[in-house]
Amino acid sequence: MSESEAPQRPQIRAARRVVVKVGSSSLTAEEGGLSTDRLGALVDVLARRRLAGSQVVLVSSGAIAAGMQPLGIERRPRDLATQQAAASVGQGALLAAYNLAFGRHGLTVGQVLLTADDVTRRTHYTNARRTMERLLDLGIVPVVNENDTVATHEIRFGDNDRLAALVAHLIDADALVLLSDVDALYDGPPAREGTHRIPRVAGSEELAELEIAGSGSGVGTGGMQTKVEAATIATSAGVPTVLTATPLAGAALDGDDVGTIFVPTGRRGRARRLWLAHATTARGSLVLDDGAVEAVTRRGKSLLPAGVVEVTGRFGEGDAVDLVDQQRRPVARGLVNYASAEVPALLGRSTKELARELGPAYERELVHRDDLVVLRRGGAP
Repeated sequence: MSESEAPQRPQIRAARRVVVKVGSSSLTAEEGGLSTDRLGALVDVLARRRLAGSQVVLVSSGAIAAGMQPLGIERRPRDLATQQAAASVGQGALLAAYNLAFGRHGLTVGQVLLTADDVTRRTHYTNARRTMERLLDLGIVPVVNENDTVATHEIRFGDNDRLAALVAHLIDADALVLLSDVDALYDGPPAREGTHRIPRVAGSEELAELEIAGSGSGVGTGGMQTKVEAATIATSAGVPTVLTATPLAGAALDGDDVGTIFVPTGRRGRARRLWLAHATTARGSLVLDDGAVEAVTRRGKSLLPAGVVEVTGRFGEGDAVDLVDQQRRPVARGLVNYASAEVPALLGRSTKELARELGPAYERELVHRDDLVVLRRGGAP
């Protein structure tokens, strides 16, 4: 079977719900600021797909880049406060440009700004998913970006490639298309003579010996490494992913043999647990005894205080923590029900004992199994 006949290409073409991510460098002019021509060309492609009957979600970088010119900044700022200021100035300009461009096709956009903290806590996650679903039901094109104006270092996604992969999980998308200024994944630096495009990646083992580098443009945060990581996140839950250059967006969505397609390696579903695994930063860790490791990773149980021997870090109720074995190897990640200051007094004790001594509020798990994702199997075979 030739690459163009591979089953995933028609799957992209037939996708009913597709997430498309575009980077800052694809939307900005050489002299700085938004390029209305580049943005308009992309919108024309996405509008055609939307009007043909598909639901389209656009994950768009560019807020910080759009705010740099009005602020007189030539390079992407390194400090968080200036990034937030640039995003505050640029986000309105970016959305206005999308409103105008999609409006020419009779389409309406809706802005969705997310932080990792918004979508890992149970109620916030449910609300984010419900909002996105309702926008799509109403025929709106959601334009998603990280909420750079309020995100802190601890709760950032890090780049919009990863955000796009997680949004694909959030809405159970049929396909993900990652657009940048590079037309495909190559088996070495694209400018080096003898380097070849990789049309298809069927698993992480095929990436092991590749030279994947690059820190991105002067206005963005991503490089090829972040795009490969995003593709890995998406395909691990059954979402086929295409990586290509922005001018080839139409061809990619049509299922043509452009860019690199990443073949699904896992099954779709369990979106929230993928958010826990990939969108959170652990604020601390709970060290588990061997019995607790086995209960959590092999038997699908919640984590109880009796199975924890040590706590590290500072965290609040509802924060993400790593569950580690006694060799300090992470075996799971979850949202903890107690602040770090409370945990030491609970260790090694049963919930019934704690409830008798401290009250019924303490008869609950440290980490409930619904708020937990297994990262590595542990315990007895």
